[in-house]
Amino acid sequence: MSTTLIRGGTVVSSTGRTDADVLIDGELVVALLAPGSTLLGHDLASSVGAVIDATGKYVIPGGIDAHTHMQMPFGGTEASDTFETGTRAAAWGGTTTIIDFAIQRYGERVEEGLAAWHDKAGGNCAIDYGFHQIIGGVDEFSLKAMETLVDEGITSYKLFMAYPGVFYSDDAQILLAMQKAADLGLLTMMHAENGPAIDVLAEQLYNQGKTSPYYHGIARAWQLEEEATHRAIMLADVTEAPLYVVHVSAKQAVEQLAAARGRGKNVFGETCPQYLYLSLEEQLGAPGFEGAKWVCSTPLRSREEGHQAAMWQGLRTNDLQMVSTDHCPFCMKDQKEMGIGDFRAIPNGIGSVEHRMNLMYQGVVTGEISLERWVELTSTTPARMFGLYGTKGLIAPGADADIVVYDPAGHTSIGLDKTHHMNMDYAAWEGFEIDGHVDTVLSRGRVIVDDGSYHGSAGHGSYLKRGLSQYLI
Repeated sequence: MSTTLIRGGTVVSSTGRTDADVLIDGELVVALLAPGSTLLGHDLASSVGAVIDATGKYVIPGGIDAHTHMQMPFGGTEASDTFETGTRAAAWGGTTTIIDFAIQRYGERVEEGLAAWHDKAGGNCAIDYGFHQIIGGVDEFSLKAMETLVDEGITSYKLFMAYPGVFYSDDAQILLAMQKAADLGLLTMMHAENGPAIDVLAEQLYNQGKTSPYYHGIARAWQLEEEATHRAIMLADVTEAPLYVVHVSAKQAVEQLAAARGRGKNVFGETCPQYLYLSLEEQLGAPGFEGAKWVCSTPLRSREEGHQAAMWQGLRTNDLQMVSTDHCPFCMKDQKEMGIGDFRAIPNGIGSVEHRMNLMYQGVVTGEISLERWVELTSTTPARMFGLYGTKGLIAPGADADIVVYDPAGHTSIGLDKTHHMNMDYAAWEGFEIDGHVDTVLSRGRVIVDDGSYHGSAGHGSYLKRGLSQYLI
């Protein structure tokens, strides 16, 4: 097995930073050493197979994006990134693990949906991957199937309070699933929006001739996110099931999470880069059909109402624990364009898996979060929340050598003709400038990105059987 020494850098964890050299043997970290350590009186660098110079740079654990949707069917089409293209793009941006969603829909068996996602991902991923399980039809069969998820290494599952007729679960179904999850130790992930009410508002807007992408955000009003978040919290309280609310975008929803956590409840929330930087007015309200580029659910919120500032505050106060992407990209041509003249038909999703680590580092530069919190939000907490910590989410002896060498003096310009490797015909983050740069990325000890070149390959990524959450009270 090959040995690698990363020397001269500052190793950053969720709890601090230290100048240290990192010794890797094969796929694992074997030691953190004082800078310039010797072996039997000789320079250690002369005794290893490869040396990576990290002088003046940060050495951080590889990013974990715990919310992606590669090749996800939606609205008569399919997300444009395959597991191969999506994980390659993730690697370019310093993400070394994704957790995607296997899907069971009405009329399907959970086992069939899970098998289909294994078929899609197996042998195609450039980085390691795991699955959550979407339960799109809560009934006696799916409840029984939940009992086998832990054995499959799937310790979290997702329900939807939105999308009636597709994924929607009513309160009785949610209650039953949460009761089962509480018994099994599964973490319930919730898309918290009042779907039936949204559908009524969307139809009314369409009938009034309000059909542009902007009205996607109006139909999915913040009140309907707050209401659903509160309802999910109450159902979790009744069942004593841990709850993780995905893609939180409304400041009022954060307030509901904060109140529940203040009562000592096992309630958690994630937000996404789009809810930190983008807005209803600027993006969804772009001229013509341009706003379709940023149609996602939950939707972008009004900057004037302070939702973006509230997301950053929630990340600082730990009322929000993680930043994932909800990566679900669609091209404009032949996909987003399906909704010309009817915002309801625009496939919901934004492509961000390549840019999350950089976008969150920019929050360090602007003073929104600390350097340590950056690592915590993007790597350490995802590992703990979803049963990967110890092998992922840290740089320590025995951990997988998933490591990013990040240059704070570098620069990254985001754009379709610049740094863009996702399978999309536009860049949702076009024109964003980042005061930092991903220089080198290692996945289980193998250099897969270095000096502006890609060295990874489809099939390198392994399926991760996850343990139970290590983040519960």
